[in-house]
Amino acid sequence: MRTVRTVPAVLGAIVLTATAAALAPSTAQAVVACDEGALVAAVNAANTAGGGDVVLAANCTYTITSPHSSDGDGPNALPVITTAITLTGDTDTITRSSTPGTPAFRIAKVSAGGSLTLKGKVTLRNGRAATDGGGILNHGAVTLTASALTGNTAAGRGGALANADIAAPAKGPAATFTDSTVSGNRATGRGGGVYNGLRGSLTTTGSAVNGNSSGAQGGGIAAVDATSTTLTSTPVSANSATDAAGVYRRNGAMTLTTSPVSGNVPDNCVGSAPAVPGCVA
Repeated sequence: MRTVRTVPAVLGAIVLTATAAALAPSTAQAVVACDEGALVAAVNAANTAGGGDVVLAANCTYTITSPHSSDGDGPNALPVITTAITLTGDTDTITRSSTPGTPAFRIAKVSAGGSLTLKGKVTLRNGRAATDGGGILNHGAVTLTASALTGNTAAGRGGALANADIAAPAKGPAATFTDSTVSGNRATGRGGGVYNGLRGSLTTTGSAVNGNSSGAQGGGIAAVDATSTTLTSTPVSANSATDAAGVYRRNGAMTLTTSPVSGNVPDNCVGSAPAVPGCVA
């Protein structure tokens, strides 16, 4: 025999609404075809829409053969990120073509009003900037989760990423790395891996900065007049520079927690002022 349970009208409305929501079909996000033009079009569309999630094709290498934006900071592989855009990957690489004759350009620039998130094993590789930020030049916000910046080059500062120098009263740029890798990048100026500039913020957790090089200070990381540099469980090793090959600090708050700076050449942090916390030579 069926038992009928009586529910007050208002409560019943709440239950029905929740059930309907649970049963409503979800809208699938279209996957971007493994093609340079498709990726550029998707980023443009996300910018136009005021931001969005760009879902990359699984196990794809998006090879960029020419820049698709340019301004006073030089050319970029992708359109300038002016809104909140997430690149959701599934073991993907976005790389500047290594074919001889390919022009020099970085992979991405994030404007002051924009934010770029990489998640799901997305790697940016082989960017080449004539100024700062071989992989990413950041004026806004950058977040990497389980992703990587590898093999990028800057003639200026920040081989992998440069948090641009931003004067007051404008908001400084912020970069956050979680379970991510910065490796094999190179800069002629400071910050072979990462340059954290004036009023910038850099926060890393469970990440690694290794095998980068600088023609000046900070083969791994250079923090110059930055607001804050906070490393947690982030070893900085096997980087090279003229000095302070691991981490270079000039002013600004800096905190290192279980983040050894070791095995850098010719030294780890010599010349930093004030000293890098816990760093030995």
